[in-house]
Amino acid sequence: MTIVLYIVIGIIILIAVLALLAPKSYDVSRSTEISKPKAEVFENIKYLKKQQEWSPWAKKDPNMEKKFTGVDGEVGAISYWNGNKDVGEGEQEITKIIEGKRVEGELRFMKPFRSTSDCYLDLVELSNGKTKVTWGFKGENKFPMSIMMLFMNMDKAVGKDFEEGLQSLKSILEK
Repeated sequence: MTIVLYIVIGIIILIAVLALLAPKSYDVSRSTEISKPKAEVFENIKYLKKQQEWSPWAKKDPNMEKKFTGVDGEVGAISYWNGNKDVGEGEQEITKIIEGKRVEGELRFMKPFRSTSDCYLDLVELSNGKTKVTWGFKGENKFPMSIMMLFMNMDKAVGKDFEEGLQSLKSILEK
């Protein structure tokens, strides 16, 4: 009986140590330069339906169920999706718009696991009519998901998708 007690105590101590070592937050972003004026780029990031045209996840499941509520391109607009195992189920809500500069939102994932993240698309006007687009998201790792983050790199998991999406946006706008 004491051996079982030691094993249980050992597991509890291991979980506590892992929880202390685990990253408490994540912040992933990627940027690209697009040879178009900021106003034109903004029109392609402001609207949730337009984002579907260059979304890497829309390509991973072209048959996913999609619903849009609210006025697209305005605070409160929501894009809902339910797709295959590569895209899961969730929704994105526009929470803030700085006209011509930035769109912020909240991502609420339901499957494969529940989580909430803040997302953003940020624009900076460069010289020669170019625009720098930064796409990112950040959030908090809550226990027990924080322990999982010891074995999963969020930057590697999502960064490639952001790069692919930004490249698609660039291709669409620069044709």
